[in-house]
Amino acid sequence: QNSSEESSGPTTGSRDEIGRGGMEQQEGQCTAEISVFQEPSNKRVRPLAKVSSLVNLMSPSKNGAVRRFGQTIQSMSLRGDNKSPATSLRAGSKAAGPTPTKRRNSTLWSETLDVHQKSTFSAKEIKRQEAIYELFRGEQDLIEDLQLARKAYHDPMLKLAIMTEEELAHIFGDLDAYIPLHEYLLMKLTEGTGPDGTISQIGHIVIDWLPGLNAYKNYCSNQLAAKALLDQKKQDKRVQDFLQRCLESPFSRKLDLWSFLDIPRSRLVKYPLLLREILRHTPPDHPDGTKLERAITIIQEILSDINVRKGESECQYYIDKLEFLDEKQRDPLLDKCKTLLCHGELRTKSGSRLHVFLFSELLVLTRPVTRNDRSCFQVYRQPIPVRDLSLEDLQDGEIRMGGSFRGAFTNGEKAKNVFRVSSVDPSSGQSHTLNVSDVYHKQQWLNCLRTAMAQQQGAATGAQQELSTSAKQHSSSSLAKICCDGEGDENCPHVSSPKLRAQTLSKTRLDQKLQGSQKREETVCGIGLQKAMRVVV
Repeated sequence: QNSSEESSGPTTGSRDEIGRGGMEQQEGQCTAEISVFQEPSNKRVRPLAKVSSLVNLMSPSKNGAVRRFGQTIQSMSLRGDNKSPATSLRAGSKAAGPTPTKRRNSTLWSETLDVHQKSTFSAKEIKRQEAIYELFRGEQDLIEDLQLARKAYHDPMLKLAIMTEEELAHIFGDLDAYIPLHEYLLMKLTEGTGPDGTISQIGHIVIDWLPGLNAYKNYCSNQLAAKALLDQKKQDKRVQDFLQRCLESPFSRKLDLWSFLDIPRSRLVKYPLLLREILRHTPPDHPDGTKLERAITIIQEILSDINVRKGESECQYYIDKLEFLDEKQRDPLLDKCKTLLCHGELRTKSGSRLHVFLFSELLVLTRPVTRNDRSCFQVYRQPIPVRDLSLEDLQDGEIRMGGSFRGAFTNGEKAKNVFRVSSVDPSSGQSHTLNVSDVYHKQQWLNCLRTAMAQQQGAATGAQQELSTSAKQHSSSSLAKICCDGEGDENCPHVSSPKLRAQTLSKTRLDQKLQGSQKREETVCGIGLQKAMRVVV
């Protein structure tokens, strides 16, 4: 480091100063530089770039090879200025520099026009066509990346037997099946392009094409398991070496394999933004206005369905990884869980690390363990139903953290970002004080817990109202039947009772029956439903 600093300091001369000295100064310079290497190592060392100035001592030669060799040394000396000798040696040892990273074409639509064509469009129309062109170029890039994932990663790993065909199918999914889907959109956009390079209407093209994106439901729902398998396979030295070589290659653009596999998902969430940008620059009276609004609604519904499928798949993935010490720990509500609201690593009051899962129905505290090279989560305590949860936001410094061993030597550390969850069920008696890494994640946990508790309370309230409504309907229908049997309403069909004898009643006896029924009807309002039914009978 000292030699490097000294070499970059004032002692370093320039190439022009060497050229002004003449032959005698150059010889003296050469003698001085050669003597430097003969002196002890504790002396100052000049940059290796000055040794390359020996090329100036060469007499003019007609030999082109010698002349090119001298030019090469000079170019090396220019690149080596202000560098330490060690750096110059390392740079000179390489035959060539690294291959530059491949870059994407970022040409704008307006840049494809000449000055005369550009002057024929308004500023708003240019922005609209720029937004459409961004959609077009994005589809081209997506197709290129999908093809690259197959040719540069999938096929070589299969051919070299780095992974099995089943493993590759699990990781890559049906990427090949999605290429024709996006090629079709490109074809339609190309057909809709006019002679002036503009696309007048795009709404109907997008509306007809968007339903095909439902094919991504299975791909997105499998991403979590695919990522877990890929991370597991990276422990293999052959896989790790292959992926590293690909990462260093120019075609990768410094992106790893998972970045290519995640490109379809990231592309899906961009479609609403792209369509809104096109709509923003579309005139109000343009025919595309209502069609683009309809297209935005369609893509939002598709993304909502994909998110639901992805959430259910993620929820089931982690449920399958739960390990129970006792079957009693497996709460029946676990089978009803369809959504994983939040999960992550938290610490207990004693400092133990837990991985906590907040499902739609249960809060599950676990410890991460490994079983036969398979990561899983051992359930720590009995899962707490969300409907029985009690949440308490604790202030910073209110709780002291540290286990018994740690607390024997210290007074305990005042904890920050702490909250407490407990069960209101007295038979459970569970209470857990949990510590989060920072304020942001604490607020996330609190929001998710409050949302889950509110949903359960809302569901319970709705169930009670539904039961109350059904009870009222049953009561009113029973009363209506009583009145119908008593008064003989023409709108109510007569239902004969098995207790009545089949006989013909005289007019006098019929009047008596009706009078008795009217008296009994007056007493119905003052007694219960069951008593009323007994009176009628």
